[in-house]
Amino acid sequence: MKFYRVVTLVLAAVFFLSITANATVSVDSKASLLMEAETGKILHEHNAHEKLAPASVTKVMTMLLIYEAIEQERIQWDDVVTVSAHAASMGGSQIFLEPEEKQTVRDLVKSVVIASANDAAVAMAEFVAGSEEAFITQMNNKARSLGMENTNFVNACGLDADGHITTAYDIALMSRELILKYPQVFEYAKIRLDKIIHKTARGEEEFGLTNTNRLIRSYSGATGLKTGSTAQALYCISATAEKEGMQLIGVVLGAPDPVTRFDSAMKLFDYGYANYALIAKEETGTPMGEVKIYKGSVETSPVVIKEQVNMVAPKGKHVSLDGEVVLLESLDAPILQGQTAGEVIYTWEGSEVGRSELIIPQDIEKASVGIIMDRMFKRWYAGA
Repeated sequence: MKFYRVVTLVLAAVFFLSITANATVSVDSKASLLMEAETGKILHEHNAHEKLAPASVTKVMTMLLIYEAIEQERIQWDDVVTVSAHAASMGGSQIFLEPEEKQTVRDLVKSVVIASANDAAVAMAEFVAGSEEAFITQMNNKARSLGMENTNFVNACGLDADGHITTAYDIALMSRELILKYPQVFEYAKIRLDKIIHKTARGEEEFGLTNTNRLIRSYSGATGLKTGSTAQALYCISATAEKEGMQLIGVVLGAPDPVTRFDSAMKLFDYGYANYALIAKEETGTPMGEVKIYKGSVETSPVVIKEQVNMVAPKGKHVSLDGEVVLLESLDAPILQGQTAGEVIYTWEGSEVGRSELIIPQDIEKASVGIIMDRMFKRWYAGA
């Protein structure tokens, strides 16, 4: 029978910075939120659950589903997309695609990420799902799976429409999913200027792409992600930045003008980097004890961290983490590499801040009869 044993670690990891934290940040918008991407910890929020029109920040979900389709090999970067009349009819930000024009997935995605092109977004939605309507169903299903409880998408590009709403919190959730799962989106999100080639019956014509996100030019550490503006939504952004080993997501909805939108995002980032830092615990693969192996080719095996645990802590505050290792008393051979043998639980000031599985780092075969007999003889001899 297997039992658990518990070991409390005295962790040497202590964090202290002399910077005094600012208590609040004021942002001129209808709603705002600042999240640390790796842990999902919210560092600031204002009206974060108010349902608002998101404009082209909608395309964060569109991009997420496109990258997912590429990862699952349902579509390829070099696939050729034939633009429909519906996609070509989109107003607002666009690259002026024409019906029956042919573009690669790569150039359409580039146009969505860099230039926020509505026509390219709808063309890709149709290519991924067969129709924009089917793609919208996928968007809403994905939103539910991510816990975006106050979101409803009506289109794939973010043009104003009745019932097309989300929240600053929900935008942070989908932005986090996109950048953590598909960080390659930054390859396009950080590009300032690029171009595509229009391919129509008239021939080929170059079209310039300009990044709608001014932060990549004006804020050190900015990495993306998506701007948006419409008459109903006003000026919005889901912005990302990375400095000091910490990745932040800043969401601003309903800013009164484009300058305020970008200034507000920068204020969120400045507040986050001035007041918080990421503490990294034991790296993946770090040994955290041993577990007994019953009838195995070895009698004990080390257990290691499956995934490194990090936490966000305020600067200017002494932080000492406690760690508790909980291990199975034994495991029965044979054992495959990666089998769970317990977990480590980290707490700070009595509250859990993270945990990771502890796993067996290698395959362990069942002991042969000869090995078992040899062990029995040695034990008998030692006790004689």
